[in-house]
Amino acid sequence: MFGMLLLCGAVAGAEWAPAEGPLMTRWAAEVSPDNVLPEYPRPQMKRNAWQSLNGLWDYAVRPKDLARIDTWDGEILVPFAIESALSGVGRRVSPEEELWYRREFETPALADGGRLLLHFGAVDWRARVWVNGKQVGEHKGGYDPFSFDITKALKPAGPQELRVAVWDPTSTGTQPRGKQLINPRGIWYTPVTGIWQTVWLEPVPADYIQSILPVSDIDESEVRLRITGTGGEGKQIRAVIKDGIRTIGIATGPAFTKELVIPVVNAKLWSPESPFLYNLEVSLVGGGRVVDKVYSYTALRKISLEADASGQPQLFLNNERLFQYGPLDQGWWPDGLYTAPTDAALRYDIEMTLDLGFNMLRKHVKVEPARFYYHCDQLGMLVWQDMPSAAPARESGGADNPLWVGANDAGDAERPEESARQFEAELRELIQDFGHFPCIVMWVPFNEGWGQYDTERIAQWVKELDPSRLVNSVSGWLDLGVGDVYDYHAYPGPTYESAGPGRASVLGEFGGLGLPLEGHLWQEDGNWGYQAFDDKKGLAKRYETLMEDLYGVLGLGMAAAIYTQTTDVEVEVNGLMTYDREVVKFDAETMKSLGRSMPARAG
Repeated sequence: MFGMLLLCGAVAGAEWAPAEGPLMTRWAAEVSPDNVLPEYPRPQMKRNAWQSLNGLWDYAVRPKDLARIDTWDGEILVPFAIESALSGVGRRVSPEEELWYRREFETPALADGGRLLLHFGAVDWRARVWVNGKQVGEHKGGYDPFSFDITKALKPAGPQELRVAVWDPTSTGTQPRGKQLINPRGIWYTPVTGIWQTVWLEPVPADYIQSILPVSDIDESEVRLRITGTGGEGKQIRAVIKDGIRTIGIATGPAFTKELVIPVVNAKLWSPESPFLYNLEVSLVGGGRVVDKVYSYTALRKISLEADASGQPQLFLNNERLFQYGPLDQGWWPDGLYTAPTDAALRYDIEMTLDLGFNMLRKHVKVEPARFYYHCDQLGMLVWQDMPSAAPARESGGADNPLWVGANDAGDAERPEESARQFEAELRELIQDFGHFPCIVMWVPFNEGWGQYDTERIAQWVKELDPSRLVNSVSGWLDLGVGDVYDYHAYPGPTYESAGPGRASVLGEFGGLGLPLEGHLWQEDGNWGYQAFDDKKGLAKRYETLMEDLYGVLGLGMAAAIYTQTTDVEVEVNGLMTYDREVVKFDAETMKSLGRSMPARAG
């Protein structure tokens, strides 16, 4: 059975409770120290044996850069950020402080010569990690998964001690941080510090597979596999593609040396209407036996920029034009902040987006856990993936901030060398770590000039890293004529702007109709939307006029439109749903009818 969970949590924590928070979701009641996000965290590459380290850990907040601490402030529920209610703590950490974690674990069974990997889904922002007092690694980056081989730090027997120290400068630094602000307001939200995705152990053999990247080619009806690993000398890789349990393609070749190609006859294509996934098994074979084996999946789909009958560039899926319509999806939770309280909650937002008639979403300046994209793959949701921004807005930094680019600036800003190096390191990790998921069809390096720099080079570099997807060089404002699309914002809109030759025209943000609903608010006062309404009836009527206006410009050549937004977030009340996901503000059937009619109206 895949994803066999070997729970090794800290104390069961019968007395644990969430911290007091301004708003909770219904899923919060399902969270407990012995049942916290227990699902296998890396569905794109499974092994049978693994061990979750989610649960209660000791924590302490101390001055930054200490080498060690020996006293603790209490217990925290991992993987929820310390500022969140579901952490059980609910307190802030300043940029002058560091958040420490500690727990013990038992070593799982290891094969002769086997290794033990320690995985972190994501930690915001700098993590230093020790096992039994020996530092095993350091990582900088708030959104990408990372791991350390901790085998040499293990004791021969007995409990093993794990410590993690996390420092996060939030909006005082120039690292990618998305919508976090030390003093949240408006479109800027509560800081997120520390471990916010699953922590887990994985025993592997001495020689093992490290990564799998499938790239499909529907025109050649084949899947190309890029596989990396350790100890491949004299060994073979055997890859099998299956339709259910039926084998439809096999490829073998020398381990970790070249790309494998698997033909797929009569391929079933992946699309929002038919999100078909093939099973994929990859084995490392040596000495007449299977040394390592992982289970994965893939899909055959193609995203491209093509001319329509009038010669205008449009977005094509599987060689057919598809008008893409969806919400701006921020992925914040009132009780977990960056972290959904349960996997069912994570999936719920995607299911509701589909139920409301959308076929895509723009994941806005945040990266989700791998399971989010896995659910999108399963359900048929197209994703435009933003790179988290590394600059505050004018309200929190002003024109003096070195990473701010104003809407009327003539060109890119200069960027401090260290900031640029870190941004590009995290952008590269985003593309490499999440390139597996067929749902992602577009990369968006910059949003509205936030930290935008060297746009032409960055757009070209992203395309070189991943030629199989489209590149939206900047969503909104400072367009420099590069990338596959021209993306403009209009509130409430909609408007149409010509992209000129060679690029598609997309409305990257519009709408933002606001409706505060008592009993479902982060705070009672100071809530806002781009256009405010007092009741659902007025909101629905205005949305329908927005759609009529959108229908009117579709025939001009618009390729996609993105409505703001999936849910309310903190003081923003312009969501399709309330922040706690308890109320859908629109009639689902009406919304679905309006959304589903768009491809036909787009022509």
